[in-house]
Amino acid sequence: MRQSLLLRFVPFSKSTLWRRVKAGLFPAPVRISVGITAWRAEDVRHWIAEQK
Repeated sequence: MRQSLLLRFVPFSKSTLWRRVKAGLFPAPVRISVGITAWRAEDVRHWIAEQK
């Protein structure tokens, strides 16, 4: 899941997303190639389920 799509599902901004990734509060993305990162959909689903 690319960042633009991910931001539709999480209640925070791009800056907050990266702060949370850095702090270990949100799953880290996977590097697909140079300059391209994406999140595993299952990791994001699991994180969302834990928030409820």
